[in-house]
Amino acid sequence: MDSKEFTAALGQLRQVRDDIKAVRKELQRLETDRDKRIVALGAYERAKADRIAPAAGLSVVDVVALVPRLGPQQSAPAQPEPTAVDAQAVAAVPAPGPVGALAPDLRRSEEQPVADDSGAAPGEQLNVADEPAPESETEAVTGVASPAVEEPAEQHDQEERQQQPVPTAAAVPAAEQGRELPSVPVGERGDAWCVPTPNLASKRPNFTQQPRQMAFLDTDTGVLVHRDQVVRLDLGAASVSEILTAVYATVPDSVERIYITAGDPWHRDAGRYPFLRDAVAAWLNAPVPGWQVESSRGKDRLAGHLVHPRNPVGRWQRGDQHTEIRSVGEWFDPAGADPAVVRDAFVLLWKQLRHQWPDVTLMGSPSQTGRDLWSRTIPAKTGSKWSEGYPVMSEEIRGLLHATAGQGRTELIVPPRVPTKLPQLVEYDRTFAYAKHTWASGVGAPRRITAAAFAAMSEKEQTNALFAPSHWQIRVTVPDGWNHVGILPAPAAGDRAWYYPAEPGQTFTTWAGGAEVNLALRNPITPWRIEILDGLLWESGTPLRDWSTKLKDAWATLQALAANHGDQRQRTAAHLASRAVRSILLYGIGGFAQRPRITTRSVPVGREHEIPAGAQIIGSDGETITWQRSAGFSRDPYAHPEWAAGVWSGARAALLSTKMREDDTFVGALHLPPDSIVAFRTDAIYTTYDAAWPYRGQPGDYLKKGHLPGPVTGPRTEEELLSLQTLGRAHLAEEQEAGQ
Repeated sequence: MDSKEFTAALGQLRQVRDDIKAVRKELQRLETDRDKRIVALGAYERAKADRIAPAAGLSVVDVVALVPRLGPQQSAPAQPEPTAVDAQAVAAVPAPGPVGALAPDLRRSEEQPVADDSGAAPGEQLNVADEPAPESETEAVTGVASPAVEEPAEQHDQEERQQQPVPTAAAVPAAEQGRELPSVPVGERGDAWCVPTPNLASKRPNFTQQPRQMAFLDTDTGVLVHRDQVVRLDLGAASVSEILTAVYATVPDSVERIYITAGDPWHRDAGRYPFLRDAVAAWLNAPVPGWQVESSRGKDRLAGHLVHPRNPVGRWQRGDQHTEIRSVGEWFDPAGADPAVVRDAFVLLWKQLRHQWPDVTLMGSPSQTGRDLWSRTIPAKTGSKWSEGYPVMSEEIRGLLHATAGQGRTELIVPPRVPTKLPQLVEYDRTFAYAKHTWASGVGAPRRITAAAFAAMSEKEQTNALFAPSHWQIRVTVPDGWNHVGILPAPAAGDRAWYYPAEPGQTFTTWAGGAEVNLALRNPITPWRIEILDGLLWESGTPLRDWSTKLKDAWATLQALAANHGDQRQRTAAHLASRAVRSILLYGIGGFAQRPRITTRSVPVGREHEIPAGAQIIGSDGETITWQRSAGFSRDPYAHPEWAAGVWSGARAALLSTKMREDDTFVGALHLPPDSIVAFRTDAIYTTYDAAWPYRGQPGDYLKKGHLPGPVTGPRTEEELLSLQTLGRAHLAEEQEAGQ
């Protein structure tokens, strides 16, 4: 097939697509007419479901769903004595609340888009451009954010933020199930929340980022790499002072960023402190003769240290000279790669992104880089719908989304829901998962949908609303006879903690994204009862599509290079670069969530009066006191928690059920045996069932990442799960090596 034949075939394929659309539209009309006739027949007092069903070509259950009075009428059975689990479930039922509007049965809406592995709406396709030719190497691979805002601590660890498993609903003590989520106020006050922040919008930047030179240092071996220079330094105890002295005796003062590739010097004295954060704070705040903590640099307000237990950021200045010490772990796990290979990975990353963004400059962190690259995809053409920028939600809506939109699902399921001894443990992990859920996002001002407004809609309008970008306050009832994992998150005790009720008959009130509500109503087992209490509905747009498509193209090219390059070191560098692209998208999405700003500072002992009111002391080494304070939400022009919430909701829904269109196969936890699910961990499923799902290496595909033959004692803690994960991955690697 040549290019001309390919183009002609595409035209024929589009015609088939349009024909299918027409047939589906006619089918929808006929099914709507059929349902109306069933309802009319059901009004006859002697009508029976078993006579109507054959005439309609439906099951008796489907007919009863349309005409409930035709179902069996039973008196309420006697209630048995409650068990401990029953008592917990009853305790979780809230007191009678506001009247909700019952959501429609979405199983009758098959003409609507469904979650699948393409990330595209039906009838649309991604156009992948030809791969550009490689360009020459350059050292200008990192830059300063200007203008920028103070980084939230969570922004550096979006994926691991909710990695601590929590028990299933039956095992969560009733006392811990009562965290109350915020609501939108009634009346005009609540409606005012839906008005975007005045004079604040995401606009395309009119400046080019300025690059910062960088060096790469292994503090275990003392090996330093800058450009093509490789030297070995004497770092002593690897304190900040010793590192800065040794590095700047070797490299030019123009180097402004030092990436630590191995050694984690901030953990050297971890044994002296109860928490890693304390050890990190002490390392960052130790005296550095001749240097002081960076306070500001023009419009760049990313000043001061970021105390993070694994990937801290230290910022210092000496006169006009500024420098940062950062962990390369923000970008990827180097997995033992030496500093020269890590540098090659950054160069490959920059070169590949430059094919997509000619003005790319890598920033200090993947979240900063992701947001900057996204800003350069905002429409530049005057007169296009969003050329004046995407409006930023009100601070109230941002706060609501922060409190009610969790990230990855993390859950450990224990006996009796699973056997004590597992026959085996298989790990399936979704490849580059978040990249599959950026096809459509909510844009503009949200429309508030109260229970009364939802009830007043036609069923078609309700269905359209539940398929659109949205966030809903709902009252949920787990259906009778349900014997699988939970679908919707419920608030547990603790900040931003969630669990997933699965006990039949359990009722709870929560907030959930449209993707998860949609799945609960049309899951492959049986629909859940959903009452709409309130909601936010956005216009569907594509603000992330161009950005994510470019990143997916860069990721795919680097993946291919990692698989096929003739030099092992370059294969490793390409693999690390592909992981960095993943981090750019993952943490870039997390950056849109705009957590409240966290300010961290330290003062010498004896000057406690300088600690501001409301600050929390997070560490002390006897010489300095480190404090932390939430500074609330800033006027960040790139704050779009509605986009992050939508991606996270879509990813959690796909973890349970999604369709691989090319293989016409449904995958996800709800397509596994009910008692086989052992744990969820962000984008991974741990199960006793070997599903043999197809894997094409595309974003969203389930990769079999570990296999541990049994019998295996089921994990009861996070540490036990991680231990089994390590053993399973090692065993699978041995199996694959033996099979080659």
